[in-house]
Amino acid sequence: MNFDEIEEATGYEQGLAAQYAREETQALLDELERKKRARAVAVPTDDGRVKKRLRELAEPITLFGERAADRRARLIQLLSRRGDDVGDAMEVDSDDSEEQEEFYTPGSLDLLEARRRIAEYSLPRAQIRVMRQREEARIPLTRIIEMRRRLFTDLKTMQDIASQVGDERPISQVRFSPNSKLLATGSWSGVVKVWDVPSCELSSTHRGHSDRIGGVDWHPKATISQTPSQVNLVSGAADGNVHLWSLDSELPLAVLRGHRARVVRVCFHPCGNYVVSASFDGTWRLWDVNTSTELLLQSGHSKEVFAVACQIDGSLVASAGLDAFGRIWDLRTGRTAMVLNGHVQPIYAMDFSPNGYQVATGGADDTIRIWDIRALSAVTTIPAHRSNVADIRFFHSSSPLVTLESKQATDMTDSTLSDDQVYERYRSGLYFASAGYDGLVKIWSADDWQMVRSLTADAEKVMSVDLSPDGSLLAAGSFSRNYQLFAAEGYSR
Repeated sequence: MNFDEIEEATGYEQGLAAQYAREETQALLDELERKKRARAVAVPTDDGRVKKRLRELAEPITLFGERAADRRARLIQLLSRRGDDVGDAMEVDSDDSEEQEEFYTPGSLDLLEARRRIAEYSLPRAQIRVMRQREEARIPLTRIIEMRRRLFTDLKTMQDIASQVGDERPISQVRFSPNSKLLATGSWSGVVKVWDVPSCELSSTHRGHSDRIGGVDWHPKATISQTPSQVNLVSGAADGNVHLWSLDSELPLAVLRGHRARVVRVCFHPCGNYVVSASFDGTWRLWDVNTSTELLLQSGHSKEVFAVACQIDGSLVASAGLDAFGRIWDLRTGRTAMVLNGHVQPIYAMDFSPNGYQVATGGADDTIRIWDIRALSAVTTIPAHRSNVADIRFFHSSSPLVTLESKQATDMTDSTLSDDQVYERYRSGLYFASAGYDGLVKIWSADDWQMVRSLTADAEKVMSVDLSPDGSLLAAGSFSRNYQLFAAEGYSR
């Protein structure tokens, strides 16, 4: 091959490479344009209208295993690939009035009354919380440094003080009672157990679920009931049911039915009159404890919902799931207050800080993200564990100085308050704990987000963690069917 032929072949190859590069660039531009069109597409939220539009496009109205949210996402994708139809999508059912295209689902009168009661409950509490935070801001810096040093010095001495086999199958969640004297465990055997701590003696057993329990939670004012009608616990399981329990009965007081798939996390609203549950059916639901009825079915996630948490005031609830997104909802209006977009893998854990405006989330990307509702953005990302972050819990103090039930704020600069009283108030929310599938439980500072203490559990996977409201104990439930108790050096009960 002579020089001219070599030059011609080289030029041909360069031309092909340039053509491939142009085609690849054009494909990327086309995909970006498609995504831009997808954001501009307006489609109905009503599943019946979505099916009607798919039928008009000669597409299957449903696919095997497809849920309503997946079906709507498929319609958006189809329309975004049809550039000429984007404008037409705005005219879905053009013969109908605009009132029929509203992007919300009408609620019941019971839900309206519940929203009103939640607003009446939460607004005074929010006012008290803000007043207390202003008082905290007046604490001298030297006193703050002393209290932080005292707190984190104790936390750094945390050590294992007890370990107990809790069930025949993995312990999915552990939660301390409001008085810090009892620990509830939920397991994959479908059994809820209540234990005296720190003695680890079994107090009561509660049977009723037919499948794995995903979450348990205590009523905010739980006590050892003297009558079967007193609700003290709630649990959710893979049988799709939510159970309300009394401590003196082995059978549930009420069974809340409605979810069409596995129920994972559950939590009581701070007022104790409502329960929130997250499910693999792609929804979270609000239940009335007194009537055992469903008040709200809330969609908004494209995949399974795994975690829920209630804000301390009671005005907000957060949800997150396997779509790697979190959402914060205003219970008073039903609107989304914030979208938590940053995780790249499913979210398994979340909790509100006692300060009311920060939320921590963790999941399969092994990180914990802290979100600020005021700024509508993430504050920081913590590389927390080497494997899944399974649970996150802020320290919520049960001290009378901390609870928002009183009608006035406590002056933190009052000279009549002892150092212990100021310390008890200040430490609430100053740290949180996380559990991971790397077999570790970690304690983190909630002001500079640094790790304070790493504790090794006697299991490869730690599935749940909780901090007792009196601040003395930390509990961890594991895949190895046991739970452990940790306490600071010098602990005595």
